Amino acid sequence: MIFTRRKNTKIPETGPVYLTPEGLEDLKARLVKLKKSLPELADEVQKAAAYGDRSENAEYKEAKSTLRKTEGQILSIEDRLKRVSVIKPDVALKNIVQLGSIVTLVNDDGSTKKFQILGRSETNPESGCISNESPLGRAVLGKKLGDKFEFALPNGLNIEYGILKIE
Repeated sequence: MIFTRRKNTKIPETGPVYLTPEGLEDLKARLVKLKKSLPELADEVQKAAAYGDRSENAEYKEAKSTLRKTEGQILSIEDRLKRVSVIKPDVALKNIVQLGSIVTLVNDDGSTKKFQILGRSETNPESGCISNESPLGRAVLGKKLGDKFEFALPNGLNIEYGILKIE
């Protein structure tokens, strides 16, 4: 049996990466931190290589793997930084849902949902941040204050929402 290395089957991302100014600074800081760690990781690889036969050297394989992962993360972040589009909601369109908007929705029974629409890199549904690419994010983008729209839930049911507030 011949073993071959698995090719990278991940489809490269294209298009803009939407980030808030804070998200952009966090990404830049992460890149700096990763780049600072490279010399230390390279030293670990060299030290582990000195232990002997590399084919049976678990420390060497682990150190090399960590170095490769870090280099991959650096390349990924650099690529994303080249495609960054900073989210700056247009004040002139304050009554229209756009990237960066904080939206309060009301449904048929009067219950409300409040969330901010951000790019997928900064989403965290538990803290009220959803992606502009999520089904609800796509459905609400471009809507105006007071608009009503139907939204299909994952279970197949439809729910009607109204735009109660846009911040």
